[in-house]
Amino acid sequence: MFVVIFRAVIAETDEDYNRTARRLRQLAQEEYGCLGFESFREGERELTISYWETREQIDRWKRDAEHRKAQEKGRAKWYRSYQIEIAEIVDETKFLQSNSNTNPS
Repeated sequence: MFVVIFRAVIAETDEDYNRTARRLRQLAQEEYGCLGFESFREGERELTISYWETREQIDRWKRDAEHRKAQEKGRAKWYRSYQIEIAEIVDETKFLQSNSNTNPS
C-alpha cells in the first residue's frame, strides 16, 4: 500500500476550492482506485493523506486532465506553497478498543 502526503500553505479558499476538492476526491476514488482520504487543517496549513494500493494508480491520477487543471488553479490562487511525498507502507499496527464489558480471567 502507498500513501500520498500533501502538505500546503493556503493562500485563500473559496467555494470553488471546496467544490473542486470534493470532486477530485470522488474522481480519485471512483476512477483511479484511491482507498480513502484524511485531511486536516490548522490555520493556513493543510495536510491531506490519501491511500492507494499501487504506485501505478497514483501515477495515472497524477496525469488526469481534471486533476491537472485543479493543480494549475491551486498554484495560481489557492496555495502559497505545497509539497507532495509518496511513501510505501511497509508495516502497520492497529489497535481497536473493544466495547465488551467482560473481564478477562
